[in-house]
This record gives sequence, C-alpha cells and structure tokens, in this order.
Amino acid sequence: MSPSVDTRRRATLIGGAAALGAGLLPRIAAAADPVKVGLILPMSGPFASTGREIDTAVRLYQQKYGDSAGGRKVEILLKDDGGLMPDATKRIAQELVVNEKVQVLAGFGLTPLAFAAAPIATQAKVPMVVMAAATSIIPQRSPYIVRTGFTLAQVTAPLADWAAKDNTLKIRSVMTLVSDYGPGIDAERVFTKHFTAGGGKILDSLRVPLQNPDFAPFMQRIKDSKPDAVFAFVPSGAGAAVMKQFAERGLSAAGVRLICTGDVLDDELMPSIGQVAVGVHSSHHYSAAHPSPENKEYVRDFMKLSKGMRPNFHSVGGYDGIHLVYEALKKTGGDADGDKLLAAMKGMKWTSVRGPVSIDPDTRDIVQNVYIRKAEMVDGGVYNVEFETIPNFKDPGV
Repeated sequence: MSPSVDTRRRATLIGGAAALGAGLLPRIAAAADPVKVGLILPMSGPFASTGREIDTAVRLYQQKYGDSAGGRKVEILLKDDGGLMPDATKRIAQELVVNEKVQVLAGFGLTPLAFAAAPIATQAKVPMVVMAAATSIIPQRSPYIVRTGFTLAQVTAPLADWAAKDNTLKIRSVMTLVSDYGPGIDAERVFTKHFTAGGGKILDSLRVPLQNPDFAPFMQRIKDSKPDAVFAFVPSGAGAAVMKQFAERGLSAAGVRLICTGDVLDDELMPSIGQVAVGVHSSHHYSAAHPSPENKEYVRDFMKLSKGMRPNFHSVGGYDGIHLVYEALKKTGGDADGDKLLAAMKGMKWTSVRGPVSIDPDTRDIVQNVYIRKAEMVDGGVYNVEFETIPNFKDPGV
C-alpha cells in the first residue's frame, strides 16, 4: 500500500456487518464540523491504476481550490477496497457511514462494487458520487447516486454509428470482444444495435472473463473469422494486454482493424503500449490530448503532482466528482444534509477539463461530449487525437 493511502486512513477496517436501518443514518453534524467524503477506490489489485488516477485528481483539486467549500472543511477519507470483492466495498461503505459519519460516499471503480454500496447510500440518505463504474443502470440502484464519470453505452454508440458510415476504413463486418460483466455487456449490445442499424454485420460476439483474462485464443478466433474489424472493450488497466495480443497474433497484418472504447487506449497506459496503438480509432469522453486551455493546465499540474503519470478518463471522473461536491456545498451554504446536497447536484452545469458537462436532473447521470479519436504520435508520444465531436450526448441506454 502506498504511503499516501496510509497517511489518509483514519481507522482500521473492522470485520463483520455494520448495523442497518436506523444505525446507518448519519448523525447531524454541527456547522463547524468538517464535511467527510468517504472515497472508496481500488488502490491495490488489478485495477489499482483507477484508484491512483482518481486519488491524484481529488488531491489536485483540493491543492488548487483549497480544502473548504460553503464555509465547511472537506475531509477526504480514502479507503482501499481492492477492486474485486463487492462484499468488501459494502462493508467499507457501512463503516464509513456508521463509524466515520461521512456525508458523501464517492469513488467506485467497477460496476459490481457500485451495486454493492447502493443500498447503503439509500438507507443512510447519503449522496453517492460514482466516479468510474460505467454500467448504464447504476443510478437506478439508488435515488442518491449521481455519476460524474461516463457510461459504456454513452461512449460506444457514437463509435458504432461512425464505423457504420465511415467510407475511409470501409468497415462492414465486425466481431465484438468485451469483458464479461455489466459494462462489457452494455458495450456489446449497444455496438451491435447501432452498427447493424447502420447496415453493418456482426459476425460473432466474444466475452472474456473479467478476472485473469487470456486474450490470445480469442484473438486467434478473430483472425480465423476474418472480419473487417474487431470492436473491443476491457476495463482500464487491461488494454495493454489486448494491444499486445492483437499485435502478436498478427491481426493487423491480416487486414483486421481494431476499434475500441477509450478504456483500451487508457492515457496512463499509452506510453507503455507505444507504437502498436498508432492508427487505432476509438471513442471516449476524455483524452489527455484534448486541446482546451483548461485541459492543458490540468495535464501539466496532474503530471507534476503524480511525478509523471499521465491523467486518464477516470481521473476526470474524480476531478469533476469532487468539484460537484464542492459546488453543491456552496449552493447549500455548507449544509451537508443528504437530500439538500442531492437537490443541489441535480442539473449542475460546468466547464470540465474534458469539455462542457452537466448532471441530468431526472437521471442523475452525466451529459457530455463524446469524441472520435485516432492514436497518433504527438511530440514523441502516442496520444488519442480527437477529430470528431458528438456534443452533449446522454446515455442512450441499452
């Protein structure tokens, strides 16, 4: 565990289930008390890069804007859930609400973990800011969930539409390759729906185990089937393995193109993926190469704070998530009552480092630009360069 996690922990995790019902209701804090945000992230395990990115972004935001909002100090309680066990995430959320008296829950690296914590947020009437997990139905699991990351359907539909109509690559047949869990299934269904509606053909749909995946046999099946392209989705951190196997199995040489969501070409991984990514097309809501002045400043400051780590799409989910908490506290005058904070969050609009964003007041989900990108060499590094924008795009569902 990194020193930053140790220094920010406030209590050792206590085993066993915490009290439910009335025991989950947070005590009413005095105005002078800090507003506590329980930040639950995978700081260890296979998805630790998601935790590192969001943790760094939250620290950067507080470094830039201070540790107070609405006249109240904002205290971040960082907890590591390991990223794989929903029961652990649920237990941590219970302990944060019951023992630490947090007024906001935040983070949540993967969908099963967000699902596990949702009942805690509902029972405690505590806003739950989902910064990373990306299955469309997550906000439906609790009326207290607000999302500042993205949904897989939201970033997949524009890519499918673009691939079906683009006359340069001439993609007419596709095989899909996704991780076998909620967001992957969303991506598979949405891509298939939109690509076939545009006249394309899906030859086969392949689902890879989320834990300990081996992409090699799937890549061989794709090569043997000879589609024009493979559409891929894997969660952040696994993209390097996809790119490696795609190259080693000679799919590009066999005439198979790779198109994917931005998770595969995670900005943090791009330096290690390197040249094999050049020419790959993707769609996402953020790129470290986004040309806005706000993003150029963000990338510079983030890399300085992280000692060289490039910010990725999960980082902006964290950066905008803590921004949402700050702005809600400003609107309530520092009142951290859960229902009042939630009401303040609904309909919020701002200019993010990724572009204009808003929280849909009805769905509590994020509305944002989605970009079609191509991986290119820029100033000696490989970056996802945006060339087409789908503005103010809502989650289309599945």
